[in-house]
Amino acid sequence: MKKTFLALLSVALITPATLSAHCQIPCGIYDDNTVIKSMHTDFETIEKASKTIIELSKDPAQNAHQLTRWIINKESHAQSIQEKVLNYFLAQRLKLGEATNDKEAYLAKLQLCHQVIVAAMKCKQSTEEANVEILHDLLHKFEEHFGAKQ
Repeated sequence: MKKTFLALLSVALITPATLSAHCQIPCGIYDDNTVIKSMHTDFETIEKASKTIIELSKDPAQNAHQLTRWIINKESHAQSIQEKVLNYFLAQRLKLGEATNDKEAYLAKLQLCHQVIVAAMKCKQSTEEANVEILHDLLHKFEEHFGAKQ
């Protein structure tokens, strides 16, 4: 019984949760700044997790459980950033009409979306500080391009 419970718990921890930035209907509930703010929160978690993983890795045998939790958490938040870019910004906020009206701006936003997705992927793959810094800088650039002016 104990082995079955541990096996099910392991699968539950490893299986990614289904996350969605938006239901993709024009409900007016979500706005760009709210989604971007949540991306910054995801980033802060990635940053803290990366630093904590590096520290805990100094004694991996002693810290195996905490390491596992931080790694899963870091990857989950990186995935969350990717999904928000894909499901909210690429699917809904980047309009194809922009490609006709202002092709340069459209391509810059498209390229930025790709850069953020790749940077988040690299943060999933490692704890390198350079990757975390790149993601940080890209998120601020992202906010300049997509954030609503208040």
